Amino acid sequence: MKPARSITPAASRGLANTSKTITTAPLGTVDPQTGDVVDRIFRQLQAIFPAWRQAWPDDKALTAARRSWTKGLMAARINTLEQVRFGIERCRTSGSPFAPSIGQFIAWCQPTPEMLGLPTAEKAYREAIRNAHPCMAGITKWTHAAVHHAAKECGFYNLNKLPEDASKKLFDRNYAIAVRMVMDGEPLSPIPLALPERAGGCATEAGAKSGLAALKKAIVSPKRVELPPHLAHLAGGSKQ
Repeated sequence: MKPARSITPAASRGLANTSKTITTAPLGTVDPQTGDVVDRIFRQLQAIFPAWRQAWPDDKALTAARRSWTKGLMAARINTLEQVRFGIERCRTSGSPFAPSIGQFIAWCQPTPEMLGLPTAEKAYREAIRNAHPCMAGITKWTHAAVHHAAKECGFYNLNKLPEDASKKLFDRNYAIAVRMVMDGEPLSPIPLALPERAGGCATEAGAKSGLAALKKAIVSPKRVELPPHLAHLAGGSKQ
């Protein structure tokens, strides 16, 4: 998903009609040139929240709010229709009659892991703790590269040794970053290949004995040294 450089008419129309599925077309960098798009977002907010006048009682307040929201969205890098769609969906399901603040709306524009088809933060943490254990080396199974990436950034040693509250706090932070990377289409650390379920080799006792015999034959025995005739008696030891 690549941020766009300019707003397109199609992007503006996409926000105008809430009954249509909003595409992932670029919204554009949130700057003064995108004021029309911000206006359309406000119209949707006014339609969703019946008590919106509590926040913006008159045109002067609305104008000031639009300016503030434009700056806030720009600072938060909310610059795609996909991100705005997440925020609008959270507005619809909030259950509140009051419009959100710019900070709350920005938080709602950040998708949850489940929205992206990823495990929840709690499930991801449990998976990371399990796979970080030394006995899982070479046989780990990861549900998503984002979980592995977050665990790797934490450090497997830290996940094993830190107290649970500290390791969970560390993992949650790195998992949130990994989720944002998925959202932005950034590459994640590749998952290492696991070892085969069954290593090749001797599968039976007979096979093991055969392999041991072959190994013994492969070992070169030291050559016997032939002694001169006058020292031959030393080879057999002293005779009584």
